[in-house]
Amino acid sequence: MSTVPTLTDDVLRARVNALVAHFGRVQRERMVGLPLLNPVLQVEAVGFEWGALEDPATCPVAEGVLITPWFMSLVRLPALVLPPGNQVTRSTVRRFGQERFDFIGAHDVSVGFHETCALFSPMFGFSHQAHARETALASLALTRAAPETPLAPQAPQATPAPAVHPARRAFLLGRTAGATP
Repeated sequence: MSTVPTLTDDVLRARVNALVAHFGRVQRERMVGLPLLNPVLQVEAVGFEWGALEDPATCPVAEGVLITPWFMSLVRLPALVLPPGNQVTRSTVRRFGQERFDFIGAHDVSVGFHETCALFSPMFGFSHQAHARETALASLALTRAAPETPLAPQAPQATPAPAVHPARRAFLLGRTAGATP
């Protein structure tokens, strides 16, 4: 693997811009005229930031949401343009924020290897770009939320005395508990 670049805002911006440019080209060159495109939407990257590095031997990844006119997905984008390495179309469970999701490997020469986890497809439920962006931000807020703090232990409560239940035979004969025959 190549030397990992310093994880600066400039590196993040360059990687995310490459991702957006790639999907913009896909829209213009491969998706033209397909009925699954929502014409009010455009390609946009939302909320990308460097993810937590779980293993120092792996390349750091930027995490965020990619909106296109045909899908919205969580994306894991390595800091380097990496080869596919037999990972394209392979599903792998990955940590994303505080959650774990199944991500599918993808590759393009201009972007390199990256992974996606579909949130929405097709995108006809969105009436404007701002609505899609709000949904992307809400999804990120949910995945990146700090884990809930466990509740403080409570003092044990007295266990109530068990209710007296008549035997099945007494119940069927219309007798109450404690009644003599």
